[in-house]
Amino acid sequence: MSNLTKLALEQSLKRFLLKKPLDKITIKDLTDDIGISRMSFYYHFKDIYDLVEWSCIYDATNALKGNKTYDTWQEGLTSIFEAVLQNKPFILNVYHTTTQDSIERFLFTTVHDLILGVVREKAQGTNITEEQIQFIANFYKYSFVGIMLDWIQKGMYEDYHEIIYNMANTLHGSIANSISNFTNEAK
Repeated sequence: MSNLTKLALEQSLKRFLLKKPLDKITIKDLTDDIGISRMSFYYHFKDIYDLVEWSCIYDATNALKGNKTYDTWQEGLTSIFEAVLQNKPFILNVYHTTTQDSIERFLFTTVHDLILGVVREKAQGTNITEEQIQFIANFYKYSFVGIMLDWIQKGMYEDYHEIIYNMANTLHGSIANSISNFTNEAK
C-alpha cells in the first residue's frame, strides 16, 4: 500500500505540473487530488521536493531495467532518454525551477550506475583499483550527463537517437583504453 500512495502522489504531481509551475503546487493540492490526509503525505515525503527526487529516482530505476553491461549500455541510455522525454512537462518544469539539482542528481545517479556496470565488466581480470574504476565511471558520467542536460535545456527537441549514436561512437573503445591506460601505469 505504501508504494501505491507514493505512485499516486507522483501521478498527481505530474498532472499538476501540466497546469502550473512546481513552486505553485501545494501539498494540499496533491492530497486533495488523491484523497489522502496531509499526514499521509508527510509519512512518505518531507516536502514536495522530496517527492520530486523520489519520482526521478523511481522512474530512472525502472528505465534502466538492468541494462548496465557493455553490450546493453546503449539500450540503458536510450531508456533514460525515453523516460526523460516521456516525462517532458515534469522534467522541464522541475528543471526550470530552483530544484534543478533534483534532475541533475537523478541523472548523475542513473548514468553513474549505468557506466559503473560497464567499467566493472571491462575491468574484470585487470589490476585496476576500485578508486580508478570509480574515476573512469565518474569521468564518463559527467560527460554523458552534461550532454543530456544540454538536450533538456534546449527543450528536448533534438533526436535523442542521434545523440546516443554520437555518444556510442565517442565511447567505443574509450572505456577499455582508459582501463588499459591505468593498468599500464601500474606496471
